[in-house]
Amino acid sequence: MLETEEHNRMRWASRRGMLELDLVLEPFVNQRFLQLDAADRERYRQLMLCEDQELFGWFLRREVPEDPELAAIVHIILAFTRPDLD
Repeated sequence: MLETEEHNRMRWASRRGMLELDLVLEPFVNQRFLQLDAADRERYRQLMLCEDQELFGWFLRREVPEDPELAAIVHIILAFTRPDLD
């Protein structure tokens, strides 16, 4: 039950103000979030607190998060989204 509530909260948080981010985050949270371990789930929650412009730069690979925890979850999401680039 708690897992479902957490998943629903993260699905809602993943709906951003930019279509480009929605196209990256929504499939990831729908298909992979429940498979993440506790540490990666916490990283994802922290990622959802970041500004859209930061996320946009990270997912376009223009920048890398300074925080290694955020960099780790960004890498996981990018590998999911573009496995051919990993």
